[in-house]
Amino acid sequence: MHNKKQKRISPSVTAALGALLTLIGGFFISFNYIQSKKVVAYDYMSNVFYNGNEIVPITEEEDINEPIQEELPEEVTDEYIGYLTIPKINLTKGFLDKRSTENDVEKNILVVNGSNYPDTEKGNLILAGHSGTGWKAFFNDLYKLEVNDTVYVTYKNKKYIYSIVNIYTQPKVGKLAIYRDYDKTTLTLITCTNNDSTTQTIYIAELVNIEE
Repeated sequence: MHNKKQKRISPSVTAALGALLTLIGGFFISFNYIQSKKVVAYDYMSNVFYNGNEIVPITEEEDINEPIQEELPEEVTDEYIGYLTIPKINLTKGFLDKRSTENDVEKNILVVNGSNYPDTEKGNLILAGHSGTGWKAFFNDLYKLEVNDTVYVTYKNKKYIYSIVNIYTQPKVGKLAIYRDYDKTTLTLITCTNNDSTTQTIYIAELVNIEE
């Protein structure tokens, strides 16, 4: 019997196939890397840690986005600098300069360190409060809110009108994530979930109008 001659692939064809496979592999590796970085950046910028009665923003280890600059009041005051109003639940409550010693969830609605005041474009004002019973349960009725409900913030003689766009819960594990559109000016409200001591509820609202 005669052995059949096997066709040999020329070196040029082999080199071309190798280059093509290398390009395809490089593309997928780059694509996965870019996607993973986007996810990391999103999660990184949207996480805040809760420690005891204080909520503080995560410390950035790399410059993912340029920080938004805002003008702070020249002097720290223990008087209210703005008001949160939610008509649906008959809530009107003042908030203080975030540097004030009275800016404490045990005394008032807490303005979270690292959040922005309403006049910061694309910023996020983050307010936290207790729910449950007692005089300091300022956010006790937040569970009645729904998507599209209206929330007002009065600050520096202007009325900022927000509409709730998302409501979600997260377990109390020492930190929580804020998922918002970074191209929008937003308001975030945080409190314990109604009738569930193991989770917190986060309300995301976007700015829709400003009245003088």
